[in-house]
Amino acid sequence: MITVGYGVLARLSKGVVAMVFVAFAAQAQPVTVLALGDSLTAGYGLAQDEGFVPQLEAWLKDRGVSARVINGGVSGDTSAGGAARINWALTPEVNAVVVTLGGNDLLRGIPPEETRKHLSRILTELQNRDLPALLVGLPGPANFGPDYKAAFEANFETLAAEFQVPLEPNFLAAITDTLDPADTARLYLQPDGLHPNREGVSRIVDAIGPKVLQIVPQAAVE
Repeated sequence: MITVGYGVLARLSKGVVAMVFVAFAAQAQPVTVLALGDSLTAGYGLAQDEGFVPQLEAWLKDRGVSARVINGGVSGDTSAGGAARINWALTPEVNAVVVTLGGNDLLRGIPPEETRKHLSRILTELQNRDLPALLVGLPGPANFGPDYKAAFEANFETLAAEFQVPLEPNFLAAITDTLDPADTARLYLQPDGLHPNREGVSRIVDAIGPKVLQIVPQAAVE
């Protein structure tokens, strides 16, 4: 019969404890998601806990993800603005990025090729840093004509395919695609008719959340 001395058992026990501790620490390590965007991301017009970022963080935690979501939304920001600040926005703790830019580009009639150039710069930086990303688009406006609308919307599909990132084509789809405009405005938009209210954001997060889960490192999922 083979016997094992107390010293060996003690060393083995300490080793097992250490491995369990390391595994637990790795599993409990929170993931940090940067939400890079404009007023839709920033939570314009809403209380501190009602915007896209806090509701997304709560949504992720409810699904067992140890997550912190950073609010990188700047009201009025264009894709050019996002590209200009991407380097300093990517602090060392960021593990994944949700890119939601372009709304102010279309409101200002910025040429679609300019929007594509700036979004490409952002996605290139994320790719260079090996950071997973979700690209979120918006539908093009009809008031600039069908060619502008088609080119603007094509930007997001083209870039998602080029950089091989998941795509949510329309940030607002959850509140615009199933109701007529009057009901959408009454139920889910703020009085300005542009920004979602708390209930609207909740529906948006429920729709976009599963796409965010695709870019969350599995170590953060309990």
